[in-house]
Amino acid sequence: MRHRQSATRFARRGAAALCRGFTLIEMVMVLVIAGVLAVVALPRMFNATEFQSRGLSDQVQASLRYAQKIAIAQHRFVCATFTANSLSLTIGPSNTCGTPIASLTSNGNYVLNAPSSISFAATPTAFSFDALGQPRTASLPDAAIGAVTVGVTGDVTRTITVEAETGYVHQ
Repeated sequence: MRHRQSATRFARRGAAALCRGFTLIEMVMVLVIAGVLAVVALPRMFNATEFQSRGLSDQVQASLRYAQKIAIAQHRFVCATFTANSLSLTIGPSNTCGTPIASLTSNGNYVLNAPSSISFAATPTAFSFDALGQPRTASLPDAAIGAVTVGVTGDVTRTITVEAETGYVHQ
């Protein structure tokens, strides 16, 4: 009787072991779906302009925050000047700023150049942060200006805003 019980247990276990795993159809379907996703999704994920645009937008935002922090810490004006493809930071005792800020990553001046596929559009194109961290322009050195907006255009336009009263930089 004992022998019979163990034989039926083995038979049940053996049959269950044969039923485990994936069928060939399931494996083929998974490979087909993975192939379709690779063909459709991967090219969208590796658009270089999209990554460059987002990265440059983050760098501009960080640079403007850095400029504001320098202005507050040193009680001087820090000017940000935008062209179509670059941002440069300078420092000085007045809002005209003349001395370039040294770059943190190289031996040159603090200049952020955009790749050829990306451009800047700032309103106004040149402004400064005063000792309180508020944005000012050369034409209105003693009055706070409205919010400063910077557009970084690549795959899409990302807008960076510098708030008028606080100088807070955000997207």
